[in-house]
Amino acid sequence: MDTPARPASRLPLLLALAYLVWWAVLAVNPVSREIWWAENLPALGVFGLLAGTWRWQKFSNPAYGLMAVWLFWHTYGGHYTFAETPFDAVTEFFGFSRNHFDRVAHFSVGLYAYAAAEIAERRGWARPWFAVASAVLAIMAVAAGYEIVEWWFAELTGGDAGVEFLGSQGDIWDAQKDMLADTLGALFAAGLYLIVRRRRS
Repeated sequence: MDTPARPASRLPLLLALAYLVWWAVLAVNPVSREIWWAENLPALGVFGLLAGTWRWQKFSNPAYGLMAVWLFWHTYGGHYTFAETPFDAVTEFFGFSRNHFDRVAHFSVGLYAYAAAEIAERRGWARPWFAVASAVLAIMAVAAGYEIVEWWFAELTGGDAGVEFLGSQGDIWDAQKDMLADTLGALFAAGLYLIVRRRRS
């Protein structure tokens, strides 16, 4: 069975070092320290998981590159809060009525489907198409779970912190649109995985 190649360069290490510097810079004087912690704990958890399992589970360079997108983007948003992150150029260019920085963040969550499909196939858990389908479904499940966590945090915290963490910006369909963005990101990553796999076979 053809499986994706393991990293052949120092890209994962370079990305890790760059992220640590990025994180340290953005940890200084965030808009809301409470929101900063709430947003950074998931990012630190993912980074710690990838670093802690490095010896036993290595991904391909494309997988690491795609996973890094969310880490860098999410950490940047945590510094400002997602609703207030500077994104005016994009908002004005497309004539949006809200800041869609968070939508891009949700799309980048879906990029983890690449790594999920890769590990499922490499370990022999599923054939390529089923591995890809399972990866997309896993991202959709994570997306739904995160929306529930956002709701819980907003309820428990209340006040401005709860509203900023929720980041709905007055959109009653915000949770559904966020989950759609996650799913679209997963579908993009799944398609890319199949293309890369075919070229390597």
